[in-house]
Amino acid sequence: MKIKPNYFIIPLITIIVSLTGSYITSAGMEWYATIKLPSFTPPGSVIGTVWTILFILATIAALLFWNRGQRGLKFNLTVIFFLLNGLLNILWSYLFFGQHLIGLAIWEAGLLGLSVLILIILLWPKLKLAAWLLVPYLLWVGFATYLTYNVWLLNK
Repeated sequence: MKIKPNYFIIPLITIIVSLTGSYITSAGMEWYATIKLPSFTPPGSVIGTVWTILFILATIAALLFWNRGQRGLKFNLTVIFFLLNGLLNILWSYLFFGQHLIGLAIWEAGLLGLSVLILIILLWPKLKLAAWLLVPYLLWVGFATYLTYNVWLLNK
């Protein structure tokens, strides 16, 4: 059995996105400790665990897509949205934790959620399992957007 390069490249991209976002988040934790948070804010350990699971599921979805997707315009569009999603994921951490722009982070989180929804729609016709693997990500981003909105309300 020949191991394909995408089995290393796709997880590596996920790790880079995850570590970059984590680095930015860690740098903003001193500020985060000073703001008011809604009562339903999960503990940091829960948030970290959820993100780890979501990154694993998204990586599996991307691998399924890459290995089974038919090359062409839709394939290229899906690749672009996977990459865009990674950039939007990092951008949210930068806006919220790096720049403390909570209001802008709400809108950016909405775009992040939209990118996940578009990925689900693009994958659904031929790769339902890959699409289903992204549903928890969509739900979590929806919750995170709502949480960010409530943080903004408490701190504006």
